Amino acid sequence: MSISRRRFLQGTGAVVAAGALAIGADAAIFEPNDPKVVNVEIPLRRLPRAFDGFTIAQISDFHYGEMCAIPIRRAVEILKKLQPDMVVLTGDFVTVPLVSHYLRDKKQAAESAEPCARVLSALQPRAGMFAVLGNHDVDSDHGWITEIVESKGIPVLRNRALAIEKDGARFWLAGVDDALVGRPDLELALHGVPSGEPVILLAHEPDFADETARYPVDLQLSGHSHGGQIWLPVVGAPWLPPLGRLYPRGLRKIGDLTLYTNIGLGTIRLPVRLNCPPEITMLRLRSG
Repeated sequence: MSISRRRFLQGTGAVVAAGALAIGADAAIFEPNDPKVVNVEIPLRRLPRAFDGFTIAQISDFHYGEMCAIPIRRAVEILKKLQPDMVVLTGDFVTVPLVSHYLRDKKQAAESAEPCARVLSALQPRAGMFAVLGNHDVDSDHGWITEIVESKGIPVLRNRALAIEKDGARFWLAGVDDALVGRPDLELALHGVPSGEPVILLAHEPDFADETARYPVDLQLSGHSHGGQIWLPVVGAPWLPPLGRLYPRGLRKIGDLTLYTNIGLGTIRLPVRLNCPPEITMLRLRSG
């Protein structure tokens, strides 16, 4: 091999190695800790005019711990400046270990809910902050997590709905138990909601929308998928969780139902994100 060719190949190898190192550093250090704001307008045919322009900030999949505390704190600081009317939290405050044979492992995982809820409670939106539990929350200690989150002034909606009122008008905010490891009951959640009034549903798993579409629900907000954490051109996400594979990110229509899937703030298993930054969704509702 000539000296010039050897030098060229050595130089090319160095460039490739440097590029791989830069991509790895971005995926493991920078991107997972840099939440992006995604603005979405949601027209809802049944929404009263009093709520036209009403803003809901959605954040999800916190998986609070040493690796995920930074994006959560940064998201809170961003939302303090944006001042949405309402904040909704679509589950997975904690992480159950991948190998978890003992009940104590799950109890220990649930302990992360307290510092997570404490950080989030710094938000004080005008119309309140509301939550549902995710599969990790229910699989760890759903009673304890519910108690901790609600002790911070954040109602947890498990198969129930409540009215959000403004200027004599209202819509209903409902939530269901986790679809993977809980007992979601839409019939119970919507019990007492008058016919013809708009409903926004919080459901951790986005693919639950296929069930929701059979009910008089206008908008479903979900998380769970993390967008795969890694999103490759053409290919998309190499891996997605059960009930997060049909509608893994963004805005969708399933019949008359509008669905939005937030790709989350935290990470799981591997603390990396590539072309899939942590997300703060700012939803602006439009009537008609």
